[in-house]
Amino acid sequence: MGLISNGTTIFDLGATSAGIGSGMKFMKKLTASGSATLSFVHGSGGVDFSSYKEYMFTFNNIHPAGSQHFEFQGSTDGGSSYGVTMTTTFFQAYHNEADSATALAYSAGNDIVQGTGFQRLMKITTDNDFNCGGTLTLFNPSSTTFVKHFISNCNGNNASYSQNEFSAGYFNTTSDIDAVQFRMASGNIDAGDICLYGIA
Repeated sequence: MGLISNGTTIFDLGATSAGIGSGMKFMKKLTASGSATLSFVHGSGGVDFSSYKEYMFTFNNIHPAGSQHFEFQGSTDGGSSYGVTMTTTFFQAYHNEADSATALAYSAGNDIVQGTGFQRLMKITTDNDFNCGGTLTLFNPSSTTFVKHFISNCNGNNASYSQNEFSAGYFNTTSDIDAVQFRMASGNIDAGDICLYGIA
C-alpha cells in the first residue's frame, strides 16, 4: 500500500484512480490466439496516442505459429494502412545452451533504410516452451513538427540460443502516428499478449 498526503488528508494510492501517484497509465491489452495481427488504434478501446509524449508496449510470452520474426509498423491514417517510411538500426547479442557460441554484433540485414516495411523486433522459434518478452518505446507520436523515434529491446529463444535483440530508429514523417501494428513476418502469433501504457 502506498500513501500520500496533501498536508491535511492521507490518500491510499491503492484506492485512488489509475494514474494518480504513478507515471504510467495502462491503456489496453491485446491477447493473441492464432492472430494474424495485433493493432493498437487511436480512439479504439482506450488507446490514446495524443495525450502523452512517451508510450511503452510490453510483450509477454509471444509465441509464433511458425519460426518467424516478430515485427511492427506504424500508421498515419488510423490503421487503414501500415507502411510509414522508417530508418532504423539493429544489433543483437546471443549465447547458446551449450556455451559454445556467443556474439555481440550489428545486423545490417535487419535494419531499414528509408523503407516502408515492417521492422524486426525478435526472431523466435516454435519449440513449445519458447517465447519472446520485451518492450517497445515510442516517443511523441502525435507531434506534427518532428519525426518519431522508437527503441525496442527483446529477449527470446532462437533454436537453443538466448538472443537479445535491439532495434531503434524513427518514423520519417511529421504526420502523427495514430496506430501501431504487430505481426509475425509470416504465419500467425500463436499466443502471448501486448500491453500499451502512456508515460507522463
